[in-house]
Amino acid sequence: MYKKKALFAFLLGAAGLLAQAAAAVTYVSADRLIDVESGEVIESPLVTIEGNRIVAVVADAQPPQGAIHLPGATLLPGLMDMHVHLTGSADLHGYRGLARSTARSAITGVKNAQTSLDAGFTTMRNLGADGYADVALRDAINDGDIPGPRLFVSGPAIGITGGHCDNNLLPQEFAVKGEGVADGPWGVRAKVRENLKYGADLIKLCATGGVMSKGTEPGAQQLALEEMQAAVAEARNRGVIVAAHAHGTEGIRAAIRAGVDSIEHASFLDRETIRLAKKHGTVLSMDIYVTEYILSEGEKAGILPESLAKERRVGSRQRQSFRDAVEAGVKMVFGSDAAVYPHGQNPRQFSRMVEFGMTPLQTLQAATINAAELLGQKENLGSIREGKLADIVAVPGNPLEDIGVMEKVQFVMKDGNVYKNTAVTF
Repeated sequence: MYKKKALFAFLLGAAGLLAQAAAAVTYVSADRLIDVESGEVIESPLVTIEGNRIVAVVADAQPPQGAIHLPGATLLPGLMDMHVHLTGSADLHGYRGLARSTARSAITGVKNAQTSLDAGFTTMRNLGADGYADVALRDAINDGDIPGPRLFVSGPAIGITGGHCDNNLLPQEFAVKGEGVADGPWGVRAKVRENLKYGADLIKLCATGGVMSKGTEPGAQQLALEEMQAAVAEARNRGVIVAAHAHGTEGIRAAIRAGVDSIEHASFLDRETIRLAKKHGTVLSMDIYVTEYILSEGEKAGILPESLAKERRVGSRQRQSFRDAVEAGVKMVFGSDAAVYPHGQNPRQFSRMVEFGMTPLQTLQAATINAAELLGQKENLGSIREGKLADIVAVPGNPLEDIGVMEKVQFVMKDGNVYKNTAVTF
């Protein structure tokens, strides 16, 4: 018996050693690498990857034979978009969306996941999906069934009866309501518990009305402070973060006081609200590109006339709020609201973030290290550093000199696997 046990232990140890020896080693080199944590530009970098982890980053290195060499390119951490709707489609707004089933939306999510990965986004936060389709999409990606970004998902967004996250398109006799509708602190707590039961990684609340919903006013608070406090307390019990859709000033303030981790949209900021966000360490995720699509293409995409009118009031105000928040030093992450406009066009927001007050480095930090910190994933994601997961993208040229190159991602590696390479030499 002893000999059998010893032999078994030996075989296990040998198998472990063989697995370590078999771990693939990959080398990636380019003209430069941007360390988004320090802001330093590393010339002629060589990144060594074993399996799915970065084991070394050195400067002024000659790539060994077999290395992936990307001449003229800049290496960046995999991009992270903190506000998307992968199961949504940019051409199915308003009443058109009523014809789309949850199952069909999940299949749409498969397509959009691939498109997003091709655009350089290796991690995304999906904020709102019916039928837990985003949970299924996340699991399919994690299981290797389909390609796509690493997803952190909310399930159905939680909001009040008749609010932004309800379904207000049909009359009363149809008795239709949103899956995340909850009223009162205990109702909201129950909905948080339900979302987590069915696999959500985080919670999304709708603190105010919205642009894209029928019959709501973006500036008006919806969930009460007590309801948001109950949601946050329940989420904290389970160790998950909370994002709050909030356009209006009072709703933003209430959400911050309730303890949410991020404010989505944040359109109507004032000095007091900005001060409050800084005091509480609340992160802002502001989709300042989307207004251009809504006002130029929205009518053709089925966006309701009232939503177009609301966007005309909100869009420019949101951009001024963005500028004010940047100047005040509020921490911000990249959030596109993709699905309102086509997935894959997310990188267009980088140039608008620069136009409205950020430096190019700040935009890169918003889409990398700041996002990783918000997700509690700073040890694994957000920068190209030894020990972190091998999520790497490459763009032609230097984005610190021309932020427009962020719309031309040439190379995408996620978890040590190459998913796109249009500029490779070996």
